[in-house]
Amino acid sequence: MDDVTIYTDGACSGNPGPGGWAAIIIQGDDAEQLTGGARHTTNNRMELTAALEALRRLDAPTRVQLHTDSAYLSRAFNDSWIANWQQNGWRTSSKKPVKNKELWQELVELNEEHEIDWIWVKGHADNELNNLADELAVAAMEPYM
Repeated sequence: MDDVTIYTDGACSGNPGPGGWAAIIIQGDDAEQLTGGARHTTNNRMELTAALEALRRLDAPTRVQLHTDSAYLSRAFNDSWIANWQQNGWRTSSKKPVKNKELWQELVELNEEHEIDWIWVKGHADNELNNLADELAVAAMEPYM
C-alpha cells in the first residue's frame, strides 16, 4: 500500500458566496496541486470538496495523512460525529439534517477504502504547505467573484 500526504483548504468570500478549494498531494518526490471553485457556495462545502477531490485522485487503497485546517472536517472523522450522524439518519445531535450530506457520504466511502489519518493543523500559522493550500484556494475563488 502506498503512502500519500495531502494538504487541503477551502476559501469563501461571504458565506455563502464565491468559493475556492485546493489540495496538494505528495507521493514520494512528486507533488500535484488541484484547485477548483464555485460561484455560490460555503466555506465548509469548499473544505469538504478539497478533501474529496484529493481522495478521488488515488488509484488504489492508500495510507493517507490528510492535513486540514477545518476542525469541522477533522473532528467529524476523529470524534465520531459521522458515526452519530449515520446512526441518527444523517441528522445532527440537534435533529437537523446534516448539511452537505452527499459530500459526507462519499467521504465516508473513501475513508473506508483508504487508511486515512485526519490531521488538524492550525490555519494561517507556520505550516508552509497549509499556507500554500490556502493561497491556492483563494486564487481558485477569484474567477467566481
